[in-house]
Amino acid sequence: MTTKPQTAFIVGASRGLGLALAAEYLKRGWHVIATVRGSARTKLHDLKAAAGGRLEIEPLDIDIPSDVAALRQRLDGRTLDVLFVNAGVAIDPDKSMTEIDTDAFTRMMVTNALSPIRIIEAFDALVAPRGTIVAMSSELGSVSDNTGGGWEGYRASKAALNTLMRSYAARHSASPRTLLLIAPGWVRTDMGGAGAPLDVSDSIPRVVDVVASQAGRRGLQYLDYQGETVPW
Repeated sequence: MTTKPQTAFIVGASRGLGLALAAEYLKRGWHVIATVRGSARTKLHDLKAAAGGRLEIEPLDIDIPSDVAALRQRLDGRTLDVLFVNAGVAIDPDKSMTEIDTDAFTRMMVTNALSPIRIIEAFDALVAPRGTIVAMSSELGSVSDNTGGGWEGYRASKAALNTLMRSYAARHSASPRTLLLIAPGWVRTDMGGAGAPLDVSDSIPRVVDVVASQAGRRGLQYLDYQGETVPW
């Protein structure tokens, strides 16, 4: 008897951490539904030929409600074992709040905080009753750990994501699902930069391990890529 693979829905998978998440779940035998913004070919498309039909690529701009609604309709009736919202941006990270452009700050707040929660709200009914919902956060989203400053707009957006996720968890306190905010560490990606201490291969397999280890544990946790609790 052939066992049907579990399904991971990864939002924001065209490059960086999201691409690595898609590749890692495929490596572990999962079926993956992954989103990309725009119609250009990405490295994610290169994975499809070797995936044996286990990779679906869907277009999605998480900041466009009509895109979200259309994808929700296309996936209606599917069952997701993991919903992982990874999409995010960092704009002018070296600028303080007195220097950053208002439109840039607004975009980070929308893309990094508001849109991920809207995605979770839109798709949570498709997540299996004992499934897992994950949002990619950051150590920079920790208010308690902010002793050095820097990356002010990005920090604010990730702190907002964490707060919105706590509100979501409070509103769904009866749900048996696992809810996670994951800090992947400082990783060498386009966003993290060449000076980051971690390679994607140091972070993402451990992130997936952490998600797997928490499956079936209801409620919200804020964890890093090693499974350690991050202070709020």
